[in-house]
Amino acid sequence: MLQKTLRCACVQMSSTTSIARNKVAIAEAVARANAEAAECVFLPECCNLMQQDGEKAYAQIREEQARTEQAHTDEASSEIAFLASLAKQHEIWLHAGSLVFCHDSPHHESSKRKLVNRSLLFSPEGAEVARYDKIHLFDVDLEGGESYRESARYEAGKKAVLAATPWGKLGMSVCYDLRFPRLYRHLAERGAIFFAVPSAFTVSTGRAHWQCLLRARAIENACFVFAAAQTGLLEDGRRCWGHSMIVSPWGEILVEAGEGEGVVVAEIELAQIEEVRARIPALVSEKDFLPCSE
Repeated sequence: MLQKTLRCACVQMSSTTSIARNKVAIAEAVARANAEAAECVFLPECCNLMQQDGEKAYAQIREEQARTEQAHTDEASSEIAFLASLAKQHEIWLHAGSLVFCHDSPHHESSKRKLVNRSLLFSPEGAEVARYDKIHLFDVDLEGGESYRESARYEAGKKAVLAATPWGKLGMSVCYDLRFPRLYRHLAERGAIFFAVPSAFTVSTGRAHWQCLLRARAIENACFVFAAAQTGLLEDGRRCWGHSMIVSPWGEILVEAGEGEGVVVAEIELAQIEEVRARIPALVSEKDFLPCSE
C-alpha cells in the first residue's frame, strides 16, 4: 500500500572541482536534511564533480577509481558505495542528483575517454534502485559568448527510466531534459507521479526559464517536481542559478531556495495528484491526431 504523505528535501550545492570535498559537502547536507525528518532527499546535477574541462574530469574520476582499487571497472564504484552508505545510515531514500562517471565501452569507439551524466536512486537499505543517463545534452550558445558543448565530453543516454518508491513512481531526468516535454509526458503516461530534475542551470537561462519550465512540467502532467540545483560561481568557472524548488501538481511552488547553499524541505500530500487529475484530466483526454501537411 502506497504511503499518503512524503516529507522531502532538495539540497542546493556549489560543487567544486574536488571529489573529496564534494563528498564532505554531500554528507553534511544529507545529515541536515535527515535532521529535518526528510524521508527522501534529492541532490543536484554533477554533485560529485563540477569540472567543465572534460579531460581533467576524466582523469579525476580515473584517479578516484585507482585509489579504491577499482581502476578496471566502468564506474566510480567508491562513490556509489559512499552514497549507498549515506542512504542506509540515515534510513532515507536518496536521489543522487547526477554523478559524473567515465564511460568506457569496448563496443563503442565513440565512447573512448567520454563521460556519462548519471542519476542514481538508493533505498533506505542502501540498494541501488534505479539509474538514468541524461538523454538531452547541453549544446547551446548563449549571449555574451557563453557556449557549452556537453556532447563533446559526454555520451548521451538512450532510455527513459521510472523508479518505484513507497509513494509511487518517480520519473528520472537531468537538467537540460527539462526543455523536452515529450520525455515527461511519456513518464507520466506510464505511471509517474513525481519528476526529479537535478540541475545546474546557468544564471541567464535560469533567470529566464527555470521557474516557468518546472511549473509547466508539473502542470501539464499533474505531477510533483523535485528540482535540486547547483548555485553560485563555481570553481570551474560556471555561474549557476540555484533556486532549488519543489512544485505541486497544480503548479504551486511549495518551497524555493535562494542563491546560497542549503536545504529546503516540504511535506506533500499524495492525494493532491488525483484531485488535480480528476479536475483537469489532461493525461486521459489527450487525443491522437493526423500530422500536419508541409
